[in-house]
Amino acid sequence: MAKKQQPNQSSAGTNVQKVKQQNQQAQQGQGQYGTEFASETDAQSVKQKNQKSQQNKK
Repeated sequence: MAKKQQPNQSSAGTNVQKVKQQNQQAQQGQGQYGTEFASETDAQSVKQKNQKSQQNKK
């Protein structure tokens, strides 16, 4: 016998709407941090430090 499925739930009993909402919130948070850290990073400075580090290893 098949279980009666509620319209907002998957066959595993997951609340589909709630999961979509959580995914959306997670994406928004990720974007915020991605741009925040990118704007504070000086790529040229990082490259120079990496180069010095490699030279010191030899």
